[in-house]
Amino acid sequence: MKFNPAFVEEVINRTLAEKRIVGSVVQIAWKGEVVYNSADGLADREQNRRMQENALFRYASVTKPIVSTAAMVLISQGKLKLDDPVMKWLPEFRPKQPNGEVASMTVHHLMTHTAGLTYRFFQENEGTYELAGVSDGMDIAGITLEENLQRIASAPLLYEPGKMWRYSIATDVLGAVIEKVTGLTLREAVQLLVTHPLGMKDTDFVAVDSERITAAYADSSNSSGQPRRLRDEDHVPFIEGTGGFQLAPERYLDPSSYLSGGAGMIGSAGDFLILLETLRQGGGSLLPKAMVAEMTTNQISDLDMPYWPGRGFGLGFTLLKDPVEAGTPESAGTWRMGGTYGHSWFVDPTEELSVVAFTNTALEGMSGRFTTELCEAVYEGIGLKG
Repeated sequence: MKFNPAFVEEVINRTLAEKRIVGSVVQIAWKGEVVYNSADGLADREQNRRMQENALFRYASVTKPIVSTAAMVLISQGKLKLDDPVMKWLPEFRPKQPNGEVASMTVHHLMTHTAGLTYRFFQENEGTYELAGVSDGMDIAGITLEENLQRIASAPLLYEPGKMWRYSIATDVLGAVIEKVTGLTLREAVQLLVTHPLGMKDTDFVAVDSERITAAYADSSNSSGQPRRLRDEDHVPFIEGTGGFQLAPERYLDPSSYLSGGAGMIGSAGDFLILLETLRQGGGSLLPKAMVAEMTTNQISDLDMPYWPGRGFGLGFTLLKDPVEAGTPESAGTWRMGGTYGHSWFVDPTEELSVVAFTNTALEGMSGRFTTELCEAVYEGIGLKG
């Protein structure tokens, strides 16, 4: 059976025509072969620059699986353990639980987002992270990673580590652990452990080619009906009652910006597909199969996951437990995540399927109708829906 691209093309073309996104790169690998690779729309609307297949995107949370994989490589080498206390590597990082006691936080808690931490964008205005000056890793804060860790640790945890699941800045803390374990900067460590071994030449904490970087846009909020271009320092509303995202699209140009393990990388769709396919096929020379199996197994039991019904969490990304509850055609066991600047991706091991859909439009490309429609179209394309 061959992949039928018509369903995917129809979704992309309609989404562009409805001005819900400005441009996209979508790549699909099925049974070990790239069966779909398209660049559509504009990389920069104001300059009328067409999207290219090798366009570079601000990864935002697409960074997390890469940094989590780097940690897994260190674990496979025996240099780091999942049950290591975070204070073993970061002795000054001593956040307190709601009861005032210093938290007993492990690397496993960081990788599963059960550490008691949160994100500033999830909190209300003048929440504890804003009052502490915490950066979510996507603004221009002019602080070092160490300074941000001090600010994070000064705010009380939401809960005792291990008791709840809350998506959080934990991967930034994990990045600091990786630096301590390796004695390298996070950028150097990720290059050594993941991107260079896999030949991910487009992926870094800086843009490898500034001419290929896409402009950044946000969902329309006015009568123009089309996404607005993000300003140098901008605000994008998220969940009602929260402070929303503080975004600085040119952050990657600021040498004072700390290396954010949760949101700081830039790269291409093709590069990220390399990582996904390497993991889906068992880790290759990067990771032993047993490590990939652990990474892709639900690690949080039945803890509730707000905004992710029917899913659990592995070591770096969500895992589908109940397709019916999640309302998706994906197979149970599918891994999925996204990125604030307009990205979604998923891997369905049962169907030998990896999908990367990067756009330059927040938040439609991360959590809008485009993501669900595209997912359904992919399964129609492989003959499993419709």
